[in-house]
Amino acid sequence: MNRLALSFFGAGYIRPAPGTWGSLAALPAAWLIYMAVGPVGLVVGAGLLYALGIYVINAELKGQDDHDPSWVVIDEVVGQWIALLPVAFGAYRTGISPLLLWPGIVSAFLLFRLFDIWKPWIIGKIDARGDAIGVMLDDVLAGIFAAIVVIGLAALIHTGILGDIPDQE
Repeated sequence: MNRLALSFFGAGYIRPAPGTWGSLAALPAAWLIYMAVGPVGLVVGAGLLYALGIYVINAELKGQDDHDPSWVVIDEVVGQWIALLPVAFGAYRTGISPLLLWPGIVSAFLLFRLFDIWKPWIIGKIDARGDAIGVMLDDVLAGIFAAIVVIGLAALIHTGILGDIPDQE
């Protein structure tokens, strides 16, 4: 059960780029949570998955040399859900389907992967901790960084600076 959770139902075993596959697997899961309970469900889900990740990483990887094996993608799921929050709350607030905000979804995905791979500034420092908190928290921060940029891009789009918004009808 621990490996099933850590690999997010096996997504972490898909090659190449298991982190990207984990992030992709997070998207339909986020959609299901959003449809069931709304954007607050993503916040709660990310928090619960974060806590579960720390617990299960400590239980499964204790005493191993590799503190963050590539098949562990529960952290990517948490970070991806955080990156999607601006889209989820924006769709909910306006009463439209999040799928109509697909550019935001694509941006959240790509930006999260960028920050997760690049690990700028504090993200890299947290990742270097070499413990369960480092494994999980660097992706939380990558998700927060991605969410901030998604908000910025949305502001630029919605003010017309980056062009007009096409009709959603």
